[in-house]
Amino acid sequence: MRIFRGFQHPDLAKHCALTIGNFDGVHRGHQAMLALLNSEARHRGLPSCVMTFEPHPREFFAKFSGNPSLAPPRVANLRDKLDELRRCGVDQCVVLRFEDRLANQSPQSFVEDVLIHGLGAKYILVGDDFRFGKQRTGDHHMLTQMGEQWGLDVGKMNSYEISLPRRAHAPQSPSSPAQEPLRVSSSAVRQALSKGEMDEVAQLLGRPYAISGHVVYGRQLGRSLNARTLNIRFKAQSSATGGIFVVLVHGLSPKALHGVANFGVRPTLDPHDVNGGQILLETHCLDWPSGLSLDGGYGKIIKIELLHKLHDELKYDSLDALQKGIQADCDRAREWFQSHANL
Repeated sequence: MRIFRGFQHPDLAKHCALTIGNFDGVHRGHQAMLALLNSEARHRGLPSCVMTFEPHPREFFAKFSGNPSLAPPRVANLRDKLDELRRCGVDQCVVLRFEDRLANQSPQSFVEDVLIHGLGAKYILVGDDFRFGKQRTGDHHMLTQMGEQWGLDVGKMNSYEISLPRRAHAPQSPSSPAQEPLRVSSSAVRQALSKGEMDEVAQLLGRPYAISGHVVYGRQLGRSLNARTLNIRFKAQSSATGGIFVVLVHGLSPKALHGVANFGVRPTLDPHDVNGGQILLETHCLDWPSGLSLDGGYGKIIKIELLHKLHDELKYDSLDALQKGIQADCDRAREWFQSHANL
């Protein structure tokens, strides 16, 4: 997949089959849309193209309003979103910077300047709740009308649902079905992540929830606590989940490694440390690979699958208490892996 920052690039395909969205998490609904887009692109002899935004438009508007906390927490960072789009077989992706000019662009101007003249779209596939242009005044009906004017075919993808086991705490009757339908959306993924329901998250995504990135240096406090960590920065204002997790580590050895990770802001540590104030995924491998030096992880790109949540982040009174807490988490992680021998 070729990635372009903006649409004014000489190597961008002159015409394409296009879809537009934030694609946060690239969940199963997104995957179904991308499969349909690829099929339509092949039928028309066009490359498939995704246009997405950075930052998330709701992050932009929340910051503009002076209240950044109104923005939805991120499911995935940009790196992981692009990796998933690539795995879905998309030919090219245009990352459009969402800023004031774009936010105030009329729907008509957006179609003419961006979709037609900028991207050369011949076919566009959107969701049933798609909105675009200033104050979200453009919709599927308007896009279809403008498409007739510009020779642009417009397709619509309806909501995608999956069936999940009915939760034990949900109201039930003897006639209640064992499964309940759930509309797949980034909001549903965020909700499941906020509750630590990692099995449900995996069903919504079609894969375990994972975060990847370069291993960076921290305070190196883990060395003194006998719990070296691999640190990855989560480059977003807020994340959709946090806490202590049982994880699999990919990228350090041919086989995935068992581990336990802290995802969050590390409330026990000094906020002025080298990574202070940033969301960090700190992962401790339960067994370090024998062929890798203890400093051999730095600079590598690794992927961490978050399989099971143990508990929320805790603030310990001392480093001694922190060390004991880490050991307890490691013991619980080993027990979890023993009960899941296939991993």
